[in-house]
Amino acid sequence: MNALTHFDAAGQAHMVDVADKASTRRIAIATGCIHMLPATRALIESGSAKKGDVLGIARVAAIMAAKKTSELIPLCHPLALTRVAIELDILHADAAQAHDGVQCTATVETVGPTGVEMEALTAVQVALLTIYDMCKAVDRGMVMQGITLLEKHGGKSGSFVNR
Repeated sequence: MNALTHFDAAGQAHMVDVADKASTRRIAIATGCIHMLPATRALIESGSAKKGDVLGIARVAAIMAAKKTSELIPLCHPLALTRVAIELDILHADAAQAHDGVQCTATVETVGPTGVEMEALTAVQVALLTIYDMCKAVDRGMVMQGITLLEKHGGKSGSFVNR
């Protein structure tokens, strides 16, 4: 098991020094779902939620969150992101899918000395929180789950695929 990198020799939290790391293309893909009542899913799907276009606003919120990750997570480096792509897929309960809901997948890219895993994970979580906020008046029982890093590519450690 690798040592935790955000602690110095004395056990104090610190921001990792990436000055000597090579700038490479870095990509991370994360996903997560918010489960909801069928009526809530139908409201989102029809575009008739009182607060507006739920998926459109969640997409913009996710992009904004990816760009502001270093302001939210104390030891993250501020990064110049080259791409943030957000996919929001409506889930219909059936034999293969247990719950109605929305799945968010975020793909984040940069060219730099450190990865974008935290930016992808933050984008997913904020998209799901935005959906919750916009729909809580009709469904306070929504559940966010499965927020997971699916893939990361680039850097010294190479690729990671979590399938």
